[in-house]
Amino acid sequence: MALVTFISDFGNSDYYVPVVKAKMLSINPQLSIVDISHDIALYDIAHAAFLLRSTFNDFPKGTVHLVALNTTSSITDGYIGIKLNEHIFVGPNNGVLSMLADHDPGIIVKFSDIHVKNSSFPAKDILAPIAAKVASGAAIHDFGGPLQGIKKMMGRHFKASKKQIVGYVLRVDIYGNLITNIPKEVFEKLSPGKFEIVFGRESVQQLQTNYNEVEPGDCWAFFNSLGLLEIGINHGHGADLLGLRYDSPILINFEV
Repeated sequence: MALVTFISDFGNSDYYVPVVKAKMLSINPQLSIVDISHDIALYDIAHAAFLLRSTFNDFPKGTVHLVALNTTSSITDGYIGIKLNEHIFVGPNNGVLSMLADHDPGIIVKFSDIHVKNSSFPAKDILAPIAAKVASGAAIHDFGGPLQGIKKMMGRHFKASKKQIVGYVLRVDIYGNLITNIPKEVFEKLSPGKFEIVFGRESVQQLQTNYNEVEPGDCWAFFNSLGLLEIGINHGHGADLLGLRYDSPILINFEV
């Protein structure tokens, strides 16, 4: 199956998304194109990387992922293809592809000048044709040569000790829930049984397993399907009511 996912900050009110899809389908009408999101906040590489990192491994191995974020920005150093966990990514070399895993890609290819034309719309004119052809059976090596490394951006990392985990909010979702960068496996390894999760002026001393195990208006905390600590308020917009946002600190204090 020729499968391409597509993520961008183009929105859905202009011609940008459909014309990129049209370009790919003109190359292979049998392509299946899955939209991850086009509602990324403008130029928000961290948001795009979080969404892509959270979803790509659930697609079949061999899926091609077209990433169109900041493609014309001055921070973009050409266009690349990478192979990561048996998935192929095609996008700008601006740091977004460096945030998809904690290890480097197995293959990095910088697309050669013959495939990189001067364009005000590189997602359509450069990336879409390559993504379509790779999904149809071509190799990313057909479009350029090896690159030693890609431009990197560093997200926030949690800090952990026997007494405390210090993490940060990675994402505020549409419901106002706060997704943090604190992984379940680290919590389970360090927790002696008694703990306090501190966020803003609030705290909880126990974990739930879903959103509705507390009364409306009360705070909840549990490890979500990504294995990350998530915090919110039942029937309330947690971020607004708690005064928290992206990059706000979250503490877990252990009784040792």
